[in-house]
Amino acid sequence: MDSSQLVRLIERTLEDIKAREVTVLDIGQLSTIADFMIVASGTSDRHVRAIADRVVEAAEGAGIAPLGVEGQDGGEWVLVDLGDVIVHLMQPEIREFYKLESLWSVPGEAAARRR
Repeated sequence: MDSSQLVRLIERTLEDIKAREVTVLDIGQLSTIADFMIVASGTSDRHVRAIADRVVEAAEGAGIAPLGVEGQDGGEWVLVDLGDVIVHLMQPEIREFYKLESLWSVPGEAAARRR
């Protein structure tokens, strides 16, 4: 499975579990750490943790073992590292404070798509 296929799988998974404000950032030209970054919000710490669990299950079901999962205890911000795709799951207040989308976007380029 290539990184674009993995992104589509994760997007479907996020939609199924009702994640909010899903944004896919194509960061392949900006960084060597990953090809894509996905940022999504959950409605509570419990929802964020459940979203992370579902993302991990979907990836493992496709034969991709996460390289790491961070922040699962607190549930304010959970990072799921799938190698070429990094998934950030946050509560809305945390997302607004850190504004990852603006950190990884290039002015004048349409590198992000929001669903």
